[in-house]
Amino acid sequence: MSAKILSRIAVLVAAICLTAGCANTIRGVGQDTANAVNATQNAGQNVANAAER
Repeated sequence: MSAKILSRIAVLVAAICLTAGCANTIRGVGQDTANAVNATQNAGQNVANAAER
């Protein structure tokens, strides 16, 4: 194989690896955000329950 073909394959592999890494990061941020929303809602409910007593 020529150097031109090898360099194109290397760029393609690098792009795929970067895309997979970004997808995992974006998914993690989404999960962290959902967890923060749930924690905030739970804290609000705890405050409301404490105020009722």
